Amino acid sequence: MSNSAFSTATELLSAMTLGEVTSLEVTEMFIERIERFDGDINAVVVRCFDDARRAAKAADSARSRGEISGPLHGLPVTIKESYDLAGTATTWGVPDFAGNIVATDSETVARLKAAGAHFLGKTNVPLALADFQSYNDIYGTTGNPWDLGRTPGGSSGGASAALAAGLTALESGSDIGGSIRNPAHYCGVYGHKPTWGIVSDLGHALPGSAAPADIAVCGPLARSAEDLALSLKLVAGPDRRTSRGWQLHLPEPQRSSLADYRVAVWPQADFAPVSAEVAGRVQMVADALAKAGATVSDSARPAINVDKALETYYALLWGVMAAGVSDETHARRQGEAAALDPSDQSPSARVARNAVQDHRTWLKQHHRRFRQRAAWTAFFEDWDILICPQMPTAAFPHDHAPQLSRHLPIDGREHPYFEQVHWSGLVTVAHLPSTVFPTGPNAQGLPIGLQAVGREFDDLTTIDFCRLLAEEIGGFQAPPGYA
Repeated sequence: MSNSAFSTATELLSAMTLGEVTSLEVTEMFIERIERFDGDINAVVVRCFDDARRAAKAADSARSRGEISGPLHGLPVTIKESYDLAGTATTWGVPDFAGNIVATDSETVARLKAAGAHFLGKTNVPLALADFQSYNDIYGTTGNPWDLGRTPGGSSGGASAALAAGLTALESGSDIGGSIRNPAHYCGVYGHKPTWGIVSDLGHALPGSAAPADIAVCGPLARSAEDLALSLKLVAGPDRRTSRGWQLHLPEPQRSSLADYRVAVWPQADFAPVSAEVAGRVQMVADALAKAGATVSDSARPAINVDKALETYYALLWGVMAAGVSDETHARRQGEAAALDPSDQSPSARVARNAVQDHRTWLKQHHRRFRQRAAWTAFFEDWDILICPQMPTAAFPHDHAPQLSRHLPIDGREHPYFEQVHWSGLVTVAHLPSTVFPTGPNAQGLPIGLQAVGREFDDLTTIDFCRLLAEEIGGFQAPPGYA
């Protein structure tokens, strides 16, 4: 299985190194699968097959001469539509930008190319990257390979669906409200939300943007934790704007076995109710860790006020989202917010009613953010990892109603749609790294993933913890019907 469509990127690279398969053969395998399966899934919405074939042939020719361009030499990959890939359109699903053909590569694309990878195409996103689903008027709707009538997540939904269905070897997404993590959960793959600022978002923006997006990050998705580490080490670090002045040194993992880890588990909470089966998966992992000899606590918590933390998160989130969309889209969202039930006093609803904020308000939340980061730093002096839910349920059916009017049923009770982002938001606002790992399908045959959260800059530790955990509970499973 070292050179199958469901092999990890690491396994495919090894097979190419050993001469078991060529880059062109791997590239053709994924192209054939995209052409055979993606008509129903609609994940790889921008296709660069001719360019990919030329690059694969060049990689094979170079290898025959003993010339290796980097650790990803000859690997075919895809990337989220919101990244600039020279010669293709970057639209974020916004029709106004359908003709935005870019001339240069984003920092992540450039680094992956420099490491030897080449691109099969780009994967689908929601409008303005602002949903737990992936559909837009340019590219249509992406389905979940486990059940095409359900969401693959968003905003990196096309990325996670392509990985799950065996249409690509490696992916890169972005995350401000779980947009790497919720697709990984829904599709049963691995996703890593890095510590804020360690991966450049240069070239991951619509025209007119100049500054890095507040609290948003770019990071990898894959079919294994090993692949996450491989990709992250390549894309993390200063970009061409900042490399004159600073360098990045991520600490290597200090634990060699699960027994060495101190793990806090947080199965459920009133601020973000989850289904019994999701909470049960947290407990399942806790039991597996205890059996493996880890120190496990179900009561350890950071010293934060969760309501204030979420209010800070929403204030920063809505500010970023409002700044990144067209005036027409922003006006529509303001109209939706104004129509909210006044009795809805959830953090998301309160902040949505006042999404346009002045600088004084932003600074107040900015200071709160730093206090929360300090509290999390203190928590991780005693604990290496926090295991918690990513989303309250498995993948839900497609729902294209106005966003702020949507609801999500959790064990028979209706909850506000955006309440789903609370587990992600607590982590995002504190700049923490989080690796989502699969725990296997539920009784309906739908994947459930959980977060492994760590201290700022302990990205390689959260990833390696998930690598070790997979040896106990298993890792990626392919969805039925795509073998």
